[in-house]
Amino acid sequence: MKKILAIAAAAALTAGISAFAANPFSDVSTDDWAYQAVSDLSDQGVVEGYPDGTFKGERNITRYELAQIIARLMAKEDQLNAEQRATLDKLAGEYADELANLGVRVSNLEKKVGNIYWSGDARMQYQHNLNDEGKAKDNDTWNGRMRINVKGQVNDQVTVNGRFVNEMDFKDSDSSDTTMDRIYSQWTPNDKTTVNIGRFGVALDQTGTFWDEDGIFDGVNAAWDNGKIGVEAGYGRFKSGYKTFTLSDEDVKDTDVKAGDYGVAWKDQASTEAWYAKLTGHIADGADVSAFYMEPTHNFNAELYNGLKNLDVYSGDKNAKVWGIGTTVDLGGNFTLDGDYVKTLWSGKIDLGDFGSYKADDPALWTAGLTYGAVDTDKPGTWQLGVHYVKADAGAMLLGNSALDLTDQLDYGWDNWSDVHFWVARAGVALQKNVELDAYYNFAAKASGSTEDPDDTWGIELNYAF
Repeated sequence: MKKILAIAAAAALTAGISAFAANPFSDVSTDDWAYQAVSDLSDQGVVEGYPDGTFKGERNITRYELAQIIARLMAKEDQLNAEQRATLDKLAGEYADELANLGVRVSNLEKKVGNIYWSGDARMQYQHNLNDEGKAKDNDTWNGRMRINVKGQVNDQVTVNGRFVNEMDFKDSDSSDTTMDRIYSQWTPNDKTTVNIGRFGVALDQTGTFWDEDGIFDGVNAAWDNGKIGVEAGYGRFKSGYKTFTLSDEDVKDTDVKAGDYGVAWKDQASTEAWYAKLTGHIADGADVSAFYMEPTHNFNAELYNGLKNLDVYSGDKNAKVWGIGTTVDLGGNFTLDGDYVKTLWSGKIDLGDFGSYKADDPALWTAGLTYGAVDTDKPGTWQLGVHYVKADAGAMLLGNSALDLTDQLDYGWDNWSDVHFWVARAGVALQKNVELDAYYNFAAKASGSTEDPDDTWGIELNYAF
């Protein structure tokens, strides 16, 4: 591209910015078609000439020279309108490598235009949920959630990230609860490697049924991925995996024992400390296979607590290890298959006499599903349909966490120490740009033993991204 043409294009980005320019270059006359553009940009400090006072507009401009012009325009970003800023952003992306090579000069410009980036999402959700007895009658919820993400660019390799969450109960409360569930530093020494430290999200399985990235993980991890194989390892506390198992009011209604006197669980959230490793193979275009292993460094409190904690009713393991394998495969024709198998290596028995016995025998969780289509919120009208089958043995969620909409049935299996299996149907559509409508239906649930089968549950939600 001729230098003079590039300058004319740059001048269009600054249209509307006042300039009173004299003739800056000896080889640009007032009769030249680009005189006004060249003189205005020179007056604004966007373009420079040569030491001999010439501009040399007919010479081909290099990518580095054009990057310098873009960098100077970035310093004037607050003077541009929305359309001009959008064009400038595209140019900055196209010449990102050249801008990075400018080093300190670009860093200084970033400080001028701001190095804080914001994004977020909002959701309004209605759910028909289970109660403690597995019934969905009169147990609906209507709530809202807003999450604000903030990223601070420390330098070319380091960012500091946070997320604020506000939860609102439209049905039963006028107040809301705001927390910060993410704060971590991310180091990216190259395009294949990342290191995180702080509170962030970790994804273990492919479907997120056992542990999805919305769970709380406090620690450090490192990941490397070259596009063919990915390796990840971390150490910290899987706090969202903290849970207890207690007798229900129904179990003890005819006795002097109070619900909650019997229990087996982690002692506290600090006891969920563990290390994990994950290996992912990108075996083909649209086909991933992964495996993970997790091992806590602490025993869980496999004892009674509260007033009856001295009774010896538990025998067996006081630790647990978990491994899992999963896959996601693009089948073509808009069909996607995904699934997971997760095994918790833990065996033990709680003998409560008249209240029954509860046994863990290396419980497993597995799920498989098929999805058609995909929602792209940049493309209104795109949609997807999916169905999954989920089966969880009693005790399979000892270390698990799922923020998915199928947690009602999984929690019911944990609370009642029963195997549980059910179906999940999902649908989603992009109504407008950055607006998505989703619905789910969990049905045909079955529970083992004397436990009653839980009712169907369903929900609908409206999601916004910004």
